[in-house]
Amino acid sequence: MKMHFSKSVLAALAVLCVLLCGTAMAVERGTIIRKAVLYVAPDVSSAKLATADRGREAVVLERTPGWVHVIATLMDAPYNPDPEANGERNVTGWILDKGYISEATAKGDEILFGEAADSENEASRSHGRKGAAADAKRLYYRVFDLFPKSPLAGEALYRAADIQWQLDKEDMQTRPSYKAMSPADRMPIDEQAMRLVHKKFPGTKWADLAAFQILENKMCGDWAGASKCPEREAEVYEKYAAEHPASPAAAEALYNAAYRWTAVMTIYTGEGQSKKIPEAQKRAVSDAQKAIEKNASPEWNARAQRILYMAEKGVPAYGTAVE
Repeated sequence: MKMHFSKSVLAALAVLCVLLCGTAMAVERGTIIRKAVLYVAPDVSSAKLATADRGREAVVLERTPGWVHVIATLMDAPYNPDPEANGERNVTGWILDKGYISEATAKGDEILFGEAADSENEASRSHGRKGAAADAKRLYYRVFDLFPKSPLAGEALYRAADIQWQLDKEDMQTRPSYKAMSPADRMPIDEQAMRLVHKKFPGTKWADLAAFQILENKMCGDWAGASKCPEREAEVYEKYAAEHPASPAAAEALYNAAYRWTAVMTIYTGEGQSKKIPEAQKRAVSDAQKAIEKNASPEWNARAQRILYMAEKGVPAYGTAVE
């Protein structure tokens, strides 16, 4: 039986053959920094096939003045190694040659990073563009994907992961299990994107920041007035600070540990474990002093000074206790 394929399908198969056969032919990969309509032909009066959002991958098949013939991949979460999990869909068509950034574009990494930052800023506005956060995530990822050796690649990959983390966290907070006392009793935030940062940029501050974000999955949703959770969390933060001494988040981790030990001092009193207060106080003071020594920023210095004072004076840092 003779099979018939459309020109777009044949073009897609041709590119696939190039990719799989490993020929010397260079494949121009890129993305778009503005919504792009894919047309059947290089003519705005031709039929529209689909609309690609900012940050979607697009491989060039051919060019003609004012137009680019591409295979555009329409999918989310580009760092997912399993494209089938994201409902990958490729569309072949023509787009206007406006806003297409490829690996060969001069200053392409900076252009993409700038567009991503603009989209991120748009997402933070109360009446910002719908879908701007997802746009920013894809665009930041494309900086790393298309320009892996760029000095912006590490930060871009971390920002993409952070946006996804915040979106997933917001979703998780709507679930009843979010308030579960034990982190084992709730679905954790997906760590895949953060772990990719650590894998691709080990030993950098971006890897340190990614490791810090992941600690959220080890935190309790509610202490429920018991010492078990804050004790464990304080030790998690102390371990992080010890293993990542140069991290931009080291001072914050030490502050978090100091706060928890100070809170535990109050909880011990309610639990009738007053004998354990001196050790908790010692650890709170030590962590707060270490946070101050980091001299990370005026804000963290001030917050650490505050918790140091509270720990030394035995000021209640948890609950409604008043003296």
